[in-house]
Amino acid sequence: MTADLVDIHAHWLPTELFELPPGSPFGAMRDNGGELFLGDLPLSIRTEAMSDVDAIVADMDSNNVALRALSPPPFAFAVNSAAEEYIDTYNESLARVVSESSGRLAGLGSVRLDDAAAADRQMASIAQEKILSGIAIPPLLHGSSLDTGILRSILRSASNHGLAVLIHPMQLPKPEWPQYYLANLIGNPVETATAVASSILGGVLEELPDLRICFVHGGGCAPDLLGRWSHAWHARPDVRAGSTRNPRELFHEPYFDTMTHDVDALALLRKHADTKRIVCGTDYPFDMAETRVSEFVDSCGLDRTVLAENGRAFLGHDLYPADVS
Repeated sequence: MTADLVDIHAHWLPTELFELPPGSPFGAMRDNGGELFLGDLPLSIRTEAMSDVDAIVADMDSNNVALRALSPPPFAFAVNSAAEEYIDTYNESLARVVSESSGRLAGLGSVRLDDAAAADRQMASIAQEKILSGIAIPPLLHGSSLDTGILRSILRSASNHGLAVLIHPMQLPKPEWPQYYLANLIGNPVETATAVASSILGGVLEELPDLRICFVHGGGCAPDLLGRWSHAWHARPDVRAGSTRNPRELFHEPYFDTMTHDVDALALLRKHADTKRIVCGTDYPFDMAETRVSEFVDSCGLDRTVLAENGRAFLGHDLYPADVS
């Protein structure tokens, strides 16, 4: 079977950046006997899976993935301080990996999250170099989401520079989720749904119609909540104060990946979203990744050619022509 999938959701971090950005709330990453730890927390990931390009390509070959877009793991987002040197080093390292991959890898880099002007300069540099396809950012930052503050400014800059934006949750802890991995199992889908709602109800998607934005994990729980959002948009003036179009209409604008772990959940997403906006995602190399992605998308009745075309459209056709394989 030929390698034909385009995976827009995978993570990579070189070992020299395992210390994470200054002020990281998670502590540094480290290798322990070939296994990756975040502080004292085991991540259930082989270190090479996160940092070694040969291991990444080998996984692609075993999963029929022709092109994989690498982005920083979410705990490498610089959320608490200025980290320009760390971010620039990451972007330079990622650009080098992409350039040396013979068309197998794409890149979604990082930007500062504390200074809109600095983030814009970094995005201008990415766009000028024409190696990385865009950036990855969190859905929430210091109590706000995509409709306000620096995150909205970053989306404006990304749209102006023609860069793709991947929205990835950070698994933020809450006291009511102390066990059972609930910060991931509930927190990640809720973080993402919050960002989807803020981009729709806050008028972001209307303001930036050319923005290529993708919400991972199938949009979290947003597809399940869309009917509620639509009802409230008609029923309450405060809900529709920031947008002029029904949420059901605007749900056709963003990209969403296939990372749902469930055929029925993906079917619901496909019912609500534009078929041209569904893209393949794996969440490699995390333990919550879809490790048999080709089998999963086939079981869902998805056309791999369409998925690949959608993935390339999100990343940018001019960077990754359709004959890459």
